[in-house]
Amino acid sequence: MKKDIHPKYEAAVFSCACGNVVKTRSTAGDIKFDICAKCHPFYTGRQKLVDSAGMVDRYVKKYGDADSRKGGKNS
Repeated sequence: MKKDIHPKYEAAVFSCACGNVVKTRSTAGDIKFDICAKCHPFYTGRQKLVDSAGMVDRYVKKYGDADSRKGGKNS
């Protein structure tokens, strides 16, 4: 087997912006990230629902319905 071809597998710290820290081992070293399962809205139950129906209504109000345009469909 060849020597010195594998990356070094050392202790690493994964740090989240919320302050959550996970100590493990990695070849990448210390890593900082923005969001983790401890602070992500899906996992914490603090989800924000997007009102997509309201967005469609605003679009139709602004630009009108495609069928109501002059000439109707396929014009």
